[in-house]
Formats: sequence, C-alpha cells, structure tokens
Amino acid sequence: MKLPVEVTVVSGKGGTGKTVLVSSLARLLDSKVMADCDVDAPDLHLLLKPRVLRAVAFSGGKIASIDEDRCTGCGQCAEHCRFDAVHQVPGSRYYRVDRIGCEGCGVCFYVCPEAAVELDDNQNGTWYVSDTDFGPLVHACLDPAEENSGKLVSIVRKEARNLAEREGLRYIIVDGPPGIGCPVISSITGTELVVIVTEPTVSGFHDCERVVSLARHFGVPAAAVINKYDLNLEATVRAEAFFEKESIALLGKIPYGLEVSRAIADAKLVVDMEDSPVATELRAVGDALRGLLEKIGCEAAASEQGKT
Repeated sequence: MKLPVEVTVVSGKGGTGKTVLVSSLARLLDSKVMADCDVDAPDLHLLLKPRVLRAVAFSGGKIASIDEDRCTGCGQCAEHCRFDAVHQVPGSRYYRVDRIGCEGCGVCFYVCPEAAVELDDNQNGTWYVSDTDFGPLVHACLDPAEENSGKLVSIVRKEARNLAEREGLRYIIVDGPPGIGCPVISSITGTELVVIVTEPTVSGFHDCERVVSLARHFGVPAAAVINKYDLNLEATVRAEAFFEKESIALLGKIPYGLEVSRAIADAKLVVDMEDSPVATELRAVGDALRGLLEKIGCEAAASEQGKT
C-alpha cells in the first residue's frame, strides 16, 4: 500500500457537517495525521483540543513602508498606487503608507526615484503543529482581514505530508474549506480522494455540483456523504441519482439529530455518543472510507511498482 494516502473533505457551502465528519474520522481511523485547511475560519481544533508543539509565523506577502529620511515628497508613490494606500502626511511634504490598504504589489517601490520605499514581510497568520488524543494535527489561522490563504493551505498540507512520511502514518485526513475558490483548489490538488459532504437543500446540491466539477477539472477522484438526508427525502433521491450518474461512490447517508448540536456545544465528538443513529452512521461512513482508501493505496502502489 502506498503511504500516505491523502483524503480531503470538502463542501460546496459552509455548515454542511464537514468538520463533524473529519473529527469523527480522527476517532475512527488509525495511523493518520489530521490537517485543518480551512485557515480562514478553522474550527477542527475546538473538537480535537490540540496541545501546540510548534507555532510558526506565516508571511504570505509584502507590505510597503517609506523612509522619511530619504523621501523628497515627489508624490510618485501616491500617484501610481492603485489602492489609494499612500497619502501625504498632513502638514508635511512626506508620504506614508496605510498598512491596512496596502496590497504589497510593489509599484511604489519601483517608481520611487529616491529608493525611499521598502517592501517588508507582512505576517498574515500562524500555522501550528500539535498533538491530540487522536494523533498529530497541523492547523493554521489567518489574522483578521488577511489574505493569501491558498499559500497557507499549501504549507499546512506540506507539513502534514512531511510529518506522515516521517512517522510512517497511513493516512492524511484534511478538513478542507467550503466553496470552490483558491483555498479549496490548494486543498484538493494532488490529493488521492475528495469526499464531498452535501445536504438535501437546493443551495447544498447546487454547490455540490460545482465541487464535483472542480474535482473533475483537477482529475481528483470523488466520493460523497449526504448529511441530514431525512430532512428532504426527495432532494436526497435526486442527489443519489446524480452521484450514480457521475460514478461517485456514496459512502453513507447521515440522519438529522439534535444530539449533534448538543455534542458540538459541549465540544465533544458526535461519533462517541451512545445510542445515536448519527453516530452509528458516522461509524459506517468511516468503515466505507477506510475500505476505499485501502483500495486507492493498493492501486497506487501497484502502479508505482509497474513503472519500476
């Protein structure tokens, strides 16, 4: 079996139950590292309660500053700034950069005739390597209003893979961001499997179709889970027909249950709740996913052996 096998859990929209599934997989699967790539709004750590072993500052871009000792007040920087982030200091000939408005494009740096502009690393957030009761966790968080989340996602995935390879772990379980934007693309490219969590609503199914198209575009195999399937059985039947048509394995259908909200409020894993239909189906999804990942790993190992 090729090691490690990476699976990324995604959803077309937020609130479908993606993190509940990933936290359950943390309990159900052995020999794995978890990675929270929803760096704009991470929440996996709330359920896994990590103990931070390492914290590293993340700098995803540059930010401009002006040395007033060199500035002659020519105004070239303000004239060429497309983001209106450079302004003259009131009552002075000097110019100053608004750090919140600066996009780090570097135009002011190149047009300044006095070399008075400097481009400094801008800390956008922090990424962490932590230990949990279920295994290692790599996670991160962007600072408020910061960008470059796709780059931070790449760092989280790379560190998770390095850790898995170093410790000989079988799986990398990624909690991906919602939607189909840059962070999602960074989360699914090169992964062995995408698991799409959807719900039986009009918006949920529409966004699910978009995620399927995205996975197809990048050539990543997909499987699916329908959460809260019994809230709209007609929509669930429609989703099942869609997955069958697209040859997407349906790993399971999870019922709606009030115990989910109670477990989350208490920061507990839903899969640990006794006498819960939701927990029972989560365990069935875990078994189905384990079998699929073993199949993918064996096929990849056979392919690699054939090349040699």
